[in-house]
Amino acid sequence: MDNKKIERISKALSDVSRIAILQEFKKKKDCLYCAEVNDLLDLTQPSVSHHLKLLVDAELLLPEKEGRNLKYVLNQQVLDEYIASLNELKD
Repeated sequence: MDNKKIERISKALSDVSRIAILQEFKKKKDCLYCAEVNDLLDLTQPSVSHHLKLLVDAELLLPEKEGRNLKYVLNQQVLDEYIASLNELKD
């Protein structure tokens, strides 16, 4: 993973709301709809959309259109690569 991608993911993870969103994905083990994320967090809909966009831009979430709704799936591969990149810094 290149340094730019590590930086983008690190910035995406630098907010408590975005971490809370990822924790909900871990609990659900499937997907979440935008409306579900709105219900889980005490934030306005525009704020939730902003947080989701940053997570998508960092490739941590994959958006999927389902009719009129948008659902998001955790991109476990990118998360694993990010963690592996950080682990390389330990040596």
